[in-house]
Amino acid sequence: MTWVILNRDLPGFPDDNTVQINFLFPDGIQTEKHPHPGQPYAGLRLWAYLPDNREGRKVLRLLNKAFGRHLMFTIATNQNGDDVVTMATIPLKTQPDGGHKTDSYPDADYLKTVKRLLKEKGIE
Repeated sequence: MTWVILNRDLPGFPDDNTVQINFLFPDGIQTEKHPHPGQPYAGLRLWAYLPDNREGRKVLRLLNKAFGRHLMFTIATNQNGDDVVTMATIPLKTQPDGGHKTDSYPDADYLKTVKRLLKEKGIE
């Protein structure tokens, strides 16, 4: 998990730059901690977005902690029967704008919602 600051705003946050979070998981072989040990899985390349403000930076720190505790991603079997890395139960905004409300901005409640969900998982 890495991040960079983009010189652009997100819908609903016109005075703030954007934090782009980068997740890169290469293809691999499942271990004993995964659903099908010894079997291959497809990796994932994903970008997520937060406003670069006080609350967004707090969420970034919480997400980083959750990532370190392996709470953000999992391996699951997709509709084609392939095992893939996928998001777990912590929602991410994977489109800065123009997508569905569930994965893009504007969403006035997102930062509050993700903080609550992280707190339920012991991340504060």
